[in-house]
Amino acid sequence: MSDINAILAPGMLVRHPAQPDWGTGQVQSNIGGKVTVNFRNAGKVVINGAQITLILVASE
Repeated sequence: MSDINAILAPGMLVRHPAQPDWGTGQVQSNIGGKVTVNFRNAGKVVINGAQITLILVASE
């Protein structure tokens, strides 16, 4: 897991680097390297933090 993914906590806003059309997502949970994110345009997605480094969004 990347350093950024390790600090993600519920409520934080993120973007998926390979899926910009998903829009901004809100972290729902981060357990054992699996990050569950509710994206505006894609719904709830579980991301393997060992493979994808999410982009932290300051705020919208």
